[in-house]
Amino acid sequence: MSATPAPLRIARASPAPSALRRLRTTALVLTALALVACGTAPRQPTAEPPRTPPATPTIAAPTVAPPLKIALALGGGGTRGFAHIGVIKALEAQGIVPDIIVGTSAGAVVGALYAAGYTGFQLQELAIPLQRESIVSWIPTRRGFLDCERLRRYVNERVEQRPLEKLARTFGVVATDFETGKAIVFRTGETGLAVCASSAVPVVFVPVRISGRDYVDGGLVSPVPVRIARSSLGADFVIAVDISSRPEDNRTLDVIDVLMQSFDIMGQTINRSELANADVVIRPATARIQQGSLDDRHVAILEGEKAANAALPELREKLEARRRSR
Repeated sequence: MSATPAPLRIARASPAPSALRRLRTTALVLTALALVACGTAPRQPTAEPPRTPPATPTIAAPTVAPPLKIALALGGGGTRGFAHIGVIKALEAQGIVPDIIVGTSAGAVVGALYAAGYTGFQLQELAIPLQRESIVSWIPTRRGFLDCERLRRYVNERVEQRPLEKLARTFGVVATDFETGKAIVFRTGETGLAVCASSAVPVVFVPVRISGRDYVDGGLVSPVPVRIARSSLGADFVIAVDISSRPEDNRTLDVIDVLMQSFDIMGQTINRSELANADVVIRPATARIQQGSLDDRHVAILEGEKAANAALPELREKLEARRRSR
């Protein structure tokens, strides 16, 4: 009797112990990585304002004061006005040139030409050949016996017919309103006519008619126009030139002398008040200059130079102090 065969069994190979360990290790690593990955998910980006780079330090610009406006206030005094030319020459020689010019009477005549652009030496060249007939004419009337028309024409020709506002420098002309007695300042319009009004000594000259009003010599109300230089023309620093003389030094031989003596007496009180407002006062020695005569023009010019040169140390010191204070 034969034996029954045993059923076939498919034997499954068991993995080798080393391979099994590797599989287990790999599984553990993958599981660990997965767990780690779940715990370290990437964070959402957060919006941050852009960083402003630090500002570069800057130095603030210093405040610059406007330039000092220097005015030259030229007083009245008839033919003593030639001294103004000497003062201008001396100041220019030291580099002191004003921005503003304001004049009364004789100071208005010299001031107009200076404001027009003439230098001190050029003014002297004009003064030397000047004849009385060039600037005055005899026209006796009930209101005066000299006419100002020739002076008007002379000034207009020398400034090339330019009006006051077109001159090279700021210029003001002081006259007296004959009806009200008030000081007025001409700053625009015909230069020659304004100078005539400022120079019209009452009784000697016929009052000058402008726009329906009469005007006479500005020396009646402002012999040396310091206040006007500041209040009307905006000066910061005023150099005043006083060509008046002391009444006790004057001669009174004729009607012109008497009139000029009267002006000097009246002007004393006004001048004390006016000149106190000036930064520097230049006083040429004018006692020996004969009023109404052109013979002493050389002496007057020389005295103007001497007085200006004597005042230079004070003038420089005060100018420098004023500039520093600004």
